[in-house]
Amino acid sequence: MKNISFRDDILPLKNELFRLALRITLNPAEAEDVVQETMIKVWGRREQWQQIDNMEAFCITTCRNLALDKTKKMANRSQSLDDDSLGAPDNSYASNPEEQTIQRDRIELVRKLMDSLPEKQRTVMLLRETEGKSYKEIAAIMDVSEEQVKINIFRARQTIKQRYLKTENYGL
Repeated sequence: MKNISFRDDILPLKNELFRLALRITLNPAEAEDVVQETMIKVWGRREQWQQIDNMEAFCITTCRNLALDKTKKMANRSQSLDDDSLGAPDNSYASNPEEQTIQRDRIELVRKLMDSLPEKQRTVMLLRETEGKSYKEIAAIMDVSEEQVKINIFRARQTIKQRYLKTENYGL
C-alpha cells in the first residue's frame, strides 16, 4: 500500500502545473488560479489517493482540464505570453546585437506558432518538449494512446515547420 503525502508528493508539482496552466490560459494570474483550484480539487479527493495509480498524471490531467474550462469560459485565446515570464534567449553563440535580435525574433515566432496550434497538439508539444515527458507519460496524462500522442506531436511539428518556413521565406 502506497503512502501519499500532499507535502512530499503533490505540492512539488506546483511549478510543473503552473507551466502547463500558463501555456493553456496564456495568463499568469489565471494560471495561478488554476493551480490553486487543482490543489484544492486533489486535496478534496484525498480519501481516494490509494486507488490512483499515477498521482502526477492525475494532478496534471486535473490541471489541464481546469485550465481548458477556464479558457473556454473566458474565451481569451488571443492574448500572448509575456517575454519576461519565459526567460531571455540564449545569447552565448553571438555577441553581435543583430544576430541576437534575429534569434529573439525567431524564438518569439516559434512561441506564437505553438500558441496557435490546436489544444491537443499544443499540450503534447508542451509536455514533450518543455516538460520532457515520455510518450507513455503523455498518453497517461491525456488519456489517449501512445500512438495518438506520436501523431499529434508529428502534426504539431509539421505545422510549426511549415508556418515557420512560410514566414521566414515570405515575411508574412
